[in-house]
Amino acid sequence: MKKAMLTLAIGSAIFLAACGGGKTANEGSKTTAPDGETIAMKSCITCHGGELQGQGNAPKISDAGSRFSEAELLDIIENGKGSMPPGIVKGEDAKAVAKWLASQK
Repeated sequence: MKKAMLTLAIGSAIFLAACGGGKTANEGSKTTAPDGETIAMKSCITCHGGELQGQGNAPKISDAGSRFSEAELLDIIENGKGSMPPGIVKGEDAKAVAKWLASQK
């Protein structure tokens, strides 16, 4: 009986040590900035085409930076324009997409 209790106590201590540590899941890890290109390629290709060359009613945006500033692009992403609905991409992701699109000339 003593061996069973000792085994249980040691096993519990090992389990708690492995699960413990006192840090939250995100503590100590770096947050990376969203990748505007990756987000745009996932979120925009359905309407704007695989190379963002435009298709149907959706205009070409592969050269959006030659026509719009980053602020204008962010406004379009957040508020929509024409048949584009607002808020397809939001928050920091929207800012990253606007920044990336602004660099596309």
